Amino acid sequence: MLSSPPYPLRVEATLDPRLTRWMWLVKWIFAIPHYICLVFLQTAFLLVSLVAFFCILITGRYPRPLFDFNVGVIRWNTRVTYYCSVVLGTDEYPPFTLKDVPAYPVRVDIAYPERLSRWLVLVKWLLILPQLLIIGALVTTWTTYRYIDEYSPFSGIMGLLSLIAVVILACTGRYPRGLFDFLMGLFRWTLRVLAYASLMTDRYPPLRLHPGGPDPSPA
Repeated sequence: MLSSPPYPLRVEATLDPRLTRWMWLVKWIFAIPHYICLVFLQTAFLLVSLVAFFCILITGRYPRPLFDFNVGVIRWNTRVTYYCSVVLGTDEYPPFTLKDVPAYPVRVDIAYPERLSRWLVLVKWLLILPQLLIIGALVTTWTTYRYIDEYSPFSGIMGLLSLIAVVILACTGRYPRGLFDFLMGLFRWTLRVLAYASLMTDRYPPLRLHPGGPDPSPA
């Protein structure tokens, strides 16, 4: 069987075995400083993506400094989301940085594309529309990566599943592994759609879940 190369975006996540039963009730309060920072970062993300659009259209390249900045915003937002909004898989407070933090329980990496299609940048929004509609149903108005939207915890199917997981945690002291794996599959899918819609890759996101913590290479 021929194997395809791994998707350019990879997500690695580790479920914290020391999750406390009730910490999830107040995490959103602790994360308020992050929300304030992300308001500005998410606005910058949109502006940088707009500049990158014209750069790709003219040169066929995504400027590396702009690419690294947007990857950093995705990393930051992912850590905060993983901590207090969707999955809630760790009690470790997220760091204030755009850089990769190898020791943190969730990591995101996106391979830099040396070249991007000039014409594809014009139609990616149309090609990704079916997946955007599915993701919209899962997270309700793009709540997971809402780059300009109000905070709304436990919204959509992903939010509901996260709420069920932490209620079980509160009652039993254990986060259900099956729910964690499924949520990470949805989370990973959402991030891939985001990366494609944000012009960071020409590889169309696969229409399938990759559940669990490690991000496997698609066979």
